[in-house]
Amino acid sequence: MDQHIAESIGRPDLIRLDDRLVCLRFETMKVVSALAAVRHLLDTGVVRRGDTLLDSSSGIYAYALALTCHRYGLRCHIVGSATVDHTLRTQLAVLGATLEQMEPCSDLKLDQKRRVERIHEILAAHPEYHWMRQYHDDVHYLGYRAIADRIREATGTDGLTVVGGVGSGASTGALTRYLREGTGDCAGTADVELVGVQPYGSVTFGSEHVSDTEMIIAGIGSSIPFGNVSHALYDTLHWVSFEAALAGSVDLLRRHAVFAGLSTGAGYLAARHERERSPHRTVLFIAPDTGHRYVDTVYARHREAAPIADLAPREVTDRSDLALPWSRMRWNRAAA
Repeated sequence: MDQHIAESIGRPDLIRLDDRLVCLRFETMKVVSALAAVRHLLDTGVVRRGDTLLDSSSGIYAYALALTCHRYGLRCHIVGSATVDHTLRTQLAVLGATLEQMEPCSDLKLDQKRRVERIHEILAAHPEYHWMRQYHDDVHYLGYRAIADRIREATGTDGLTVVGGVGSGASTGALTRYLREGTGDCAGTADVELVGVQPYGSVTFGSEHVSDTEMIIAGIGSSIPFGNVSHALYDTLHWVSFEAALAGSVDLLRRHAVFAGLSTGAGYLAARHERERSPHRTVLFIAPDTGHRYVDTVYARHREAAPIADLAPREVTDRSDLALPWSRMRWNRAAA
């Protein structure tokens, strides 16, 4: 029996959509990162009950950290972007977390820069606060080991392709690192490929020169470098526009009844393509959150969604050739 709702929320479902396509579906994925990270910090004495944990967030990590602090008797302070909506603000307040929300800004890079600057100001005034550094501290990898073990048991690692948004680097990076470790006689021999999904405009894999005028899928990209992204883990990259991700999200709900966020739609689109390219491999894609935040911006526009059969990625060998709405490139586990 779970001791706290955070443990339940962080436990994913493994759903087989067809014989070679599997969805790893979370209610709120970053709870996995936050719970394990904070538990480790408590166990090692870095923080103690009653301390204040601090971080910057565009929304989902704020909720995860607030739940975790509630679970372990810690205080939580969030410097949030303008994308933190009314529902989340209300939940954070009731959970006891404090939120400083930035003023609206059309420039994602400036928004992130302002939030980090504010973090440093707070730390200067309160050096006793612990900055979680979700984008740079690999303590956020820890929670994914148990999930990797569960995937290994369910699908095996002989011809497994993992597809997911790159984001902070923790989820796809940690899962793949743990899956490639193997176990027993298979240690170090697991056949696991990693396919990362990015929005246009993200600096992480060099698409900042291509802008998506409709909307940036912020949760899977970045306007500043993230230390937790291990570029050498990735075999292939897909860059997916809002328009293509919308089509993927709508098709996933219509065809498989999975109601998930916009980054999931992008991952689903990439996963279907990788499955068709490699008929001998099982493809697992990550659905990091539900679709509730996207009812108005995505699902209310379902009649605009292009049939996914009409969509295919532009194959590129150089990032200078990236183009909307969808591009694919072999990364071949290259360094940053």
